[in-house]
Amino acid sequence: MIVTIDDNSGFCFGVTTAIETAERELQKGQLFCLGDIVHNGQEVERLDKMGLETIDYDDLRTLHNVRVLLRAHGEPPSTYHIAKRNNIEIIDASCPVVLHLQKRIRDTYQAHGKGTGAQIVIFGQKGHAEVIGLEGQTNNTAIVIESISDLDQLDYSKSIYLFSQTTKSVEEFQQIVSEINEQRTKLANPDSGVQTQNTVFEYHDTICRNVANRVKKLQEFARSNDVVIFVGGKKSSNAKVLYNNCLEVNPCTIFVSNPTDLTPEIVQQCQSAERVGICGATSTPKWLMEEVKQYIVNSL
Repeated sequence: MIVTIDDNSGFCFGVTTAIETAERELQKGQLFCLGDIVHNGQEVERLDKMGLETIDYDDLRTLHNVRVLLRAHGEPPSTYHIAKRNNIEIIDASCPVVLHLQKRIRDTYQAHGKGTGAQIVIFGQKGHAEVIGLEGQTNNTAIVIESISDLDQLDYSKSIYLFSQTTKSVEEFQQIVSEINEQRTKLANPDSGVQTQNTVFEYHDTICRNVANRVKKLQEFARSNDVVIFVGGKKSSNAKVLYNNCLEVNPCTIFVSNPTDLTPEIVQQCQSAERVGICGATSTPKWLMEEVKQYIVNSL
């Protein structure tokens, strides 16, 4: 049995920067982090042992004169307002790709969405940290859709400006664009009884290509192995997407969060295979994939 780790898996640029920032700032003294720094419990635990204290929004409102790290997902304007009011020093590790997306949504809202009836639509996971930050750019008036089935929330008689969470599927985004175009075409028929004149549909593919480009390589890796062990955090949106990408091309793909998830049945399945591949999400640390590999190798 040959066990290999996918070279292209592991932290993306934004997550790497946030974690390196946390490690550097911890050397200067007490540091809080607003929310889990990454959607991976094992990495959060490692940094917790180094002194990083994870807080939520309720905690933030009660803190004063401290340092708070903002993770790669980005934050809504309200977070910065609270920090200014409470004399909190912000260590901003927001991903530049996310910050650019926030600006685009904010500019679109100011130009077209504010009080005009136009709809700012975000394709993303409701309640996800990044999406909360994006909604904040529209004073929380944006419509969040998680799948094509949510498009019934839209009013096609009004203008639509569509954006995407940076870690979503390119294919799903394209399907949503096609469906909106199809619905608008139907309503453009004079017999529809719906007035669509003077309305627009603009869509912006704001999916991070550093993440999206991993899919092809990841699927190639999955195809080249008999069994694939996908390592990801249960809270990670990106992990769910990439796991399903692997599953599409290799039905023997198994999702685990840490070595303890490797049941005797999974280990036995690995032992009977010639090639076992280990890969992960943009929120999965390399050291965790190494631990999973070592667990499998030691079980021989």
